[in-house]
Amino acid sequence: MTTAISDVTSSDPGPPVGGGSADPVLSFGSPGIGQRIPHASLLFGTVGVLLLLVAWQVCAVTGVVDIHISSDPTQVLRQDIHLFSTGAIWAPIGTTATEVGWALAIIILAGIPLGIVLGRFAMLRQMADPIVSILNSVPYVLFLPLIIFWFGLGERSRVVVVIWAGILPLIINTQAGVRNIDRDYLRVGTVFSVSRLRFFTSILIPAAMPFILTGLRLAVARALVGAIVVEFFLSANGLGYFVQNATSNFEMSTAMAGIVVMAVAALLLTRLIGAVERRVISWSQAQ
Repeated sequence: MTTAISDVTSSDPGPPVGGGSADPVLSFGSPGIGQRIPHASLLFGTVGVLLLLVAWQVCAVTGVVDIHISSDPTQVLRQDIHLFSTGAIWAPIGTTATEVGWALAIIILAGIPLGIVLGRFAMLRQMADPIVSILNSVPYVLFLPLIIFWFGLGERSRVVVVIWAGILPLIINTQAGVRNIDRDYLRVGTVFSVSRLRFFTSILIPAAMPFILTGLRLAVARALVGAIVVEFFLSANGLGYFVQNATSNFEMSTAMAGIVVMAVAALLLTRLIGAVERRVISWSQAQ
């Protein structure tokens, strides 16, 4: 059975052996260093990206990599500025955003209720588990000919692929959240004789929300990947087609500029959901 992915936190190592007090100075590799610096995640993430860009630029300048194949950060930045100033990138962004937007709406509206139902009813979960496992394991690209046959070559097929890519993590994590609800919450609902609707809205969904948000974060990432992949095959527009077309014409700076746009969009979306997730998880742990 597929299980949800959870974060593992390190425990406090305690005072040093011998009875001495812990050294207040942060040592290299200290597990608490990220917790003592404001906005540490953003700071260290930015430093990591800058180090990667510097290494890329150095490799391009020194000839370690061929700039005709990999380009370099300065050329990519200039190309991104050019694409946005001329408006050449807006149509591909709009196409991909529309596909992902429709798909995410359907993923949320269908994935959360399905996960709740499968988590609450063991018989339905046992019936659906093989299907979910197969769909989650088999690459959806293999089913593209069948999807094209069923839905045609238009936007509908692309949205179906994006839904397929993103809905399974949400179903799996929502199901896991429902099954891992604290038994005390269930006993409180029984004691106060809450209605079924009130139980779902006031107890079950809030308690499972950390799992749901984790699944949503994974769903957004996989939906973006699905949108780009399907545009390689079934689109004459979109960021995936834009990058593929630029690569085919050996316009590597343009292709890398498109990839940067995808990366920034994915980072912003996942960071937004991650921020909400951290707030919900801290509230849940406080309870």
